[in-house]
Amino acid sequence: MKASKTATLSAVRTYQNVSFLLVLFLAAISHASDLHLDYIKLPPGFSIEVYAQNIPGARSMTLGAKGTLFVGSRGEGKVYAVVNGGTPKAKVYTIAKGLREPNGVAFRKGSLYVAEISRVIRFDNIEEHLAAPPRPVVVNATFPDKSHHGWKFIRFGPDGKLYVPVGAPCNVCESKDPRFASIMRMNPDGSQLEIFARGIRNTVGFDWHPVTHELWFTDNGRDWMGDNRPPDELNRAPKAGLHFGFPYWHGHNIPDPEFGSMMKKDAFVPPEVELPAHVAALGMRFYTGSMFPSQYHGRIFIAEHGSWNRTTPTGYRVSMVASKGEKDRSYQVFAEGWLHKGSAWGRPVDVQVLPDGSLLVSDDKADAIYRISYRK
Repeated sequence: MKASKTATLSAVRTYQNVSFLLVLFLAAISHASDLHLDYIKLPPGFSIEVYAQNIPGARSMTLGAKGTLFVGSRGEGKVYAVVNGGTPKAKVYTIAKGLREPNGVAFRKGSLYVAEISRVIRFDNIEEHLAAPPRPVVVNATFPDKSHHGWKFIRFGPDGKLYVPVGAPCNVCESKDPRFASIMRMNPDGSQLEIFARGIRNTVGFDWHPVTHELWFTDNGRDWMGDNRPPDELNRAPKAGLHFGFPYWHGHNIPDPEFGSMMKKDAFVPPEVELPAHVAALGMRFYTGSMFPSQYHGRIFIAEHGSWNRTTPTGYRVSMVASKGEKDRSYQVFAEGWLHKGSAWGRPVDVQVLPDGSLLVSDDKADAIYRISYRK
């Protein structure tokens, strides 16, 4: 009798385990089917594939010295590490959780830097401890505590300093605190924090020109001036101390209805390129790889997260801008299809060039990272 009962219990447990695994499998299949890569349109010769998935809220990316891809998030409060992405051995680790909108990630000398709303923290020797990350070290906790545009993209510049933006705490406003609507920078240990550039409403992506080492950055235009105004911006900061117009001027020559009279038109640096209004231009990178054809070398790839309040949605794609010549600033769409028949199934956030020359794109709506490659 006991043997029969034991066998029955064993069978029940086996059934439960199989059922649980089946549920997980079906959930994975269902999630994968949400990634409509067949909708994505690319230039001839290019293809797109899944690099990693099941990464809730995947946002900004950075590469470790050993090839680990680190990924930040926002509302999820988590930081991830992807190993062997794009292969059957792909594995995703959760490096941290319970953080306050840890959007920004940067890597330097074995350490992962993570930007929250009001502080930057650091995980040392992180690639050796992905499964059991160390306690973070607080690098600097003196940033403003406002959550409106408070999430940050961070990156180390050619000068060895960590660049940290502080978005405007509003749609459009003046602030007595000069740190708002700026890009700041500091030493890797958090010392000598200073303002590098002002008049920047909200940048969530920047990079340095591979030859001139000038800082280029995206900036999101203000809302509630109509479907087609003002433009998002791609800006260039060849030196420190420049002002880029916000909240007084937008684009090349659009005065703000409330604040436009408070600054002369020639007192700010206009954008290098006016991007379409409300596309929400976020992460950007200069293409420094060798996989893509020569005409793509040196171009700027921009992740457009997509509009949230435009009558007809726009963005939800990856665009590119030529940057070689002073007069050649052509803008064109590179990859599109995350917006399908007026509905968005995905939202690109950041781009990252891999050592092999392929391009990664993060997607915080589909919780995935894609790899775009080229083959003749």
